[in-house]
Amino acid sequence: MSESPPRTPQLSTRAVVVGGSLAGMLAAAAVRDFVDSVEIIETHGLPEGPEARPGVPQAAHFHVLLSGGANAIEELLPGTLKELLSAGANRVPMTTNMLICSPEGWYRRWERDSHYLITASRDLTDSVVRRQVLKDPRVRVRPHTKVTALLGSSRRVTGVRLRAADGTGSDLTADLVIDASGRASRTPQWLGELGVPGPAEDRIDSGIAYASRIYRAPVSTLNWPVINLQADPRSGEPGRTGGILPIEDGRWHVSLIGTPGAQPTREAAEFEPYARTLRHPVVADLLSHAEPLTDVALTHSTVNRRYYYERLKSWPEGLVALGDSVAAFNPIYGHGMSVAALGAVALRARLTSLGLTDGLSRKAQRAIARPVELAWSLAVGQDIHYETTKGRSAGTLDRLLQRYVSRLSHTATGSYRVATAMTEVLTLQSPGTALLRPSVLAAAAIGPLRPQLGGPTFTDGERALLAEAGISLPGITE
Repeated sequence: MSESPPRTPQLSTRAVVVGGSLAGMLAAAAVRDFVDSVEIIETHGLPEGPEARPGVPQAAHFHVLLSGGANAIEELLPGTLKELLSAGANRVPMTTNMLICSPEGWYRRWERDSHYLITASRDLTDSVVRRQVLKDPRVRVRPHTKVTALLGSSRRVTGVRLRAADGTGSDLTADLVIDASGRASRTPQWLGELGVPGPAEDRIDSGIAYASRIYRAPVSTLNWPVINLQADPRSGEPGRTGGILPIEDGRWHVSLIGTPGAQPTREAAEFEPYARTLRHPVVADLLSHAEPLTDVALTHSTVNRRYYYERLKSWPEGLVALGDSVAAFNPIYGHGMSVAALGAVALRARLTSLGLTDGLSRKAQRAIARPVELAWSLAVGQDIHYETTKGRSAGTLDRLLQRYVSRLSHTATGSYRVATAMTEVLTLQSPGTALLRPSVLAAAAIGPLRPQLGGPTFTDGERALLAEAGISLPGITE
C-alpha cells in the first residue's frame, strides 16, 4: 500500500485594521468573512459602553446616519439599526419629521416617507456598532498600541510595525492592511517610506466653527422633529447655521455653526444669544425652555480634506484606506459615518468577487472613491461659495451648478417630487446625476406647486406636547 503524500498545512490569513473608530469597526465587519482573523490596532483604549472615545473630538457635535449609510451598516451588521433604536436612537423620516429652513425657504413636511436619518449621540452609535463587531470571535482589538510604519515594499504591503504603550516595538504580518485611522492618517508618509509617490490632496476650508451643547428636552423626544436652520452662502454675509437633533435619553443635541465673522464661542452665556441670531427664532425659543446638561464644546476642525489614492499610478497590493483616512468632510453635512459605511460595503463587494488576490487593493480603492466623490461634491459644492473659504473658489461652472441646485431647493419647498429627488442624493442613495433626470428637470422648470411657508410647521401632536410643557412659540405657521 502506497503512503499518502504529506498534507501541506494551510496558512492562516489575517487582516489588520488601523484604528478602532466607527470606520475601523465597519472595515473589520467587511473583511471578517474572508480571513481567519482580524486585528484592530487602536492607539487609545475602547470604552465598554456608550462613552466618549479618546481621539474623537468631533463626537461632541452633530452626527447623523443618512439612510444610505444606515442601510450599508445594516448590510454589514444585520440587526444594528434595531439595536440602535432599542437603545434610544431616533429614526427620522425626511422631510416628514424635519423642520428645515433652507436658503430658499421652509421645506414642507411631506407625509410620504421616502428617506430617513438615524439620530443619536456619536457615543451611542459607536458603542452599538462596536458591540456588534466584537462579539465575533474572529475579531480582536489591541488597545494602547500605535502603528508606526507599513511593512513591505512599493509593490506589496505585508504588515505593520507596532509600538506598544511601554515603548516596545514589534512587527505584525498581514494579508491585508486597512487604514481607518481617520483625519490623523499617516498613510501618505508611510507610502513615501516604501517609495510610493504621495497622492494628490485637496484641502478646502470654509473657516466654519462649531459650538455644541446637550440639553434635557422639555418635551418627549420620541418622534420629535429634527430642526435645521441653514445659512445662505450666496448672501455675502457671514453664515450662521444651527439646529436641534433629538437623541437618546430624552435629550437634545444642539449645534450652532458660523463662518469667520460670525463664529460662536465656547462661552455658555453666549450660546443661547447666538441661537437668537439665526434666520428664525424657533431654536432659541425652544432652548429657553430646555435644561443645559453640558458645557459648550467648540471646534474649528471643519476643513474638507481628500487624498486621491485612486489616481495613483502605483498602489501596493495588500493595502486599502477608507473613511476619514481618504476624505474628511465639514461635519455640517453629516456625511462622514455614512461614507465610511458605504466604503466598507464597497470593500466587501470587491473581496466577494476577487478574494485576497492581486488587483484587489487597487480595485477596492477605486470603489471606495465613488461614495467619497458624491459626498465631496455635495460638501465642497456648498463651502466654496463662502467668501472666506480657502483652498478653492467658485468658478463659472460652480456658480451655474449652484444656481441649478438653488432652483431645485426652491422648487422642493413646494414639490414632493423634487424634495424626494434631493433627499435621495443628499442621503447618498443615488448619484448626483439623479438630479438631472428629465422629470426633475421639468419639475425645476415649473417651480414649486404650492405656496411657500412663512415659518416652521408643528403637528397637532407636537403642539399638544409644547402646550403641556407650558411652551408657546411665536412665528409658527399653522
